[in-house]
Formats: sequence, structure tokens, C-alpha cells
Amino acid sequence: MSNDFQFDTLAIRSGHQRTNEMEHGEAIFPTSSFVFHNAADAAAKFAGDQPGNIYARMTNPTVSYFQDRLAALEGGESCVATSSGMSAILAIVLALLKSGDHIVCSHSVFGTTTVLFTNYIQKFGIEIDFVDLTDLSQWDARVTHKTRLLFAETPSNPLTEIVDIKALADIAHAKGALLAIDNCFCTPALQRPLEFGADMVIHSATKYLDGQGRCLGGAVVGSAELVGKDVAGILRSGGMVMSPFNAWVFQKGLETLSLRMKAHCENASQLANWLVEQPQVMNVYYPGLKSHPQYALALKQQSGFGGIVSFEVKGERDDAWRVVDSTKMISITANLGDTKTTITHPASTTHGRLSEDQRKIAGVSERLLRVSVGLEAIEDIKADLALGLS
Repeated sequence: MSNDFQFDTLAIRSGHQRTNEMEHGEAIFPTSSFVFHNAADAAAKFAGDQPGNIYARMTNPTVSYFQDRLAALEGGESCVATSSGMSAILAIVLALLKSGDHIVCSHSVFGTTTVLFTNYIQKFGIEIDFVDLTDLSQWDARVTHKTRLLFAETPSNPLTEIVDIKALADIAHAKGALLAIDNCFCTPALQRPLEFGADMVIHSATKYLDGQGRCLGGAVVGSAELVGKDVAGILRSGGMVMSPFNAWVFQKGLETLSLRMKAHCENASQLANWLVEQPQVMNVYYPGLKSHPQYALALKQQSGFGGIVSFEVKGERDDAWRVVDSTKMISITANLGDTKTTITHPASTTHGRLSEDQRKIAGVSERLLRVSVGLEAIEDIKADLALGLS
């Protein structure tokens, strides 16, 4: 399908190749392998001389449907779907870096991303430096002739800090490095990093792409050479692939992505402005607030401010936990991007495996709470949070 169509049309129509059954809805292919017409057909497909399915670790039609649709929405040439968002990050490192290479990463990333880089990737002789997400001078100063990858989340988890993607891409490319942007919080409905110069976009499809907390999955989007060949190659051998059922769920989730993100943004904006007025709240972190340090930048590179609102309560851990424990409707879970509003205490959950110093540098205090604002009535969300803030 031509990418000349508008975003909402691509989200519904792209990626589907009808079978001989002429189904209207996308089919699920729950098969581990595929048969060949004859021995010569099998040999040609295994050799790559002829296109076609061989084995589900390599390709699966349902997974391909999802990949093609997400690539179209991000404006990329190619997409590979993975078993989780973390496996998507691991895949680009395994595919594109080697011992002796160097990564520059923001302090302001998902806690498990920090753990992956520091506890595991470094074991293979790959050096990691962490910098302030919004301080471009730090990024520039840390890039060396060994640097192969710059990695950032924007907006960040959980403080919704934002980096200038184009400026960061310029820094990376001037030194021959690649830029990968985790687009989990915005999705392509609100932000398309490739248009600002990023080389790869990372997704935890588990979050907003699904939108209802049903399945685990991840994805990498980029060029045909970088993603379609290099990153796809590590999946073929490494096996961290997405299941057909999960791909089907995510593909159907993409059909309503634009509508859902608009609704998430609206509810989050109202909640952020309400939290600012609460006497028990110290700080509110949301890009849609004019007090946010990168508000102007968010207007420039995003079409919406997202559905994540973080805030600090007056007091310490016990006071933050009291807000969490007082809720009656909001789900206490570390997942995000759901139609259901969720709340978590990052210092003891998503960033709990970091050292105290690492959390301090990342700005994750004991009084910080993160709310993934769902699609319930906003007055009910406010009322539920008010129970613990009163």
C-alpha cells in the first residue's frame, strides 16, 4: 500500500496482504514452519535467491503485517518485531556493535535499560557513558572515535524530559555514530524521530501500541540496510522474535492508536493542571505544562504531549506510598500505555534495581510517583488520586 495515505488510513489499511481466502480482517498464522513446492524451492528460499517463508524464527506473515504497518507509521523503510521492548534494545547492540565500541546513553532512561547496559552489555567489552539527556554539550563531549551508538528516550521515563532529536542526530552523525530513539511515550501518532534525523526508533509495543496491556513485544524501525538487513539478521540467529498472536494484537492496536493517543493527551493535560493546584504536590512533570523546561521543544517536535504525568508529593517514601495505597480504582502496576490508568512508585519498582546514586542522578526521588493516564472519566481519576492527597 502506498505511503501517500494519511496516518490514520495507514494505521488501518497498511501491511495487510490478503490470502487466497480473501479475508477482510488480518489472519493469524500460528505455525512454526512452512512447506515448499519441491526441494529446489526449499533450496532457493534458504539461500535467499527466492522470497518466501521458511521458519517462524525468520519470518511469519502475521508478524510481517505488523512490521510493515509500524514502518509505514514511523516513516521508515523497514521494521523488525521482537519479543519485548528490552529485546529490541539488545538486538540493535548485538547486531551493530562489537567489543571495543562505545555507547553514550542518557541517565534518563527506563531503569532496566540502564541495568542492561551496565550489568550485561559492558561485560562484552562495550563501554558505556551516561549523560544528562537535555545537555547537548555533555553528549558532544562524550562522543569519541570509538562511539558507535547514541541512545535516548524522549520524553524520558519517568520525568518526561525531552531532547532535541535533530541536534542530537547532528552530534552523532558528525562523529560517525548512530542515533537510536526510544519512542515509547509518544508513539508515531505524536512523534516521528526518523524525520528529525534519528537512525532507528525503538518501541516497547507492550505499551501504547497495544494500548490494553495484553501482550509483550518490541520493535525497531529504520532503513532497509540497517534494520531490514543488520538487525533482522541477529533476530534470525538469536531468536528473540515476536509471536504471531502478539503481532496480530499489536496490529489491531495500531488501528486505534491515533484516537487513543489524542484521548490520553487530553486526560493527562487535565490531570497535570489539576495536580499543580494540589497543596500536597511539590512538582509536576508533564511536557504540556508551560512550566516544563522543554515545553517549547515539545511543541516543535511532538504533535501532542503524551499520557504520562509524574509528580512529587511533599514528604518522603511513606507519603508517596500512601497516595498509591489510597487509590480505589487506579491500577497499582508498573506497566503503562493502557486504557486503564496506572500508578507506580519508580524508586522501588521501575528504577528499583538502580543504586541510590544512579536514581539520584536520574532524578528519581523517593517522593516521585508516575501516572500513566488512562481513558476513564478524568473526574474519576482526579477523585481517586485525591483520596491519598487529602
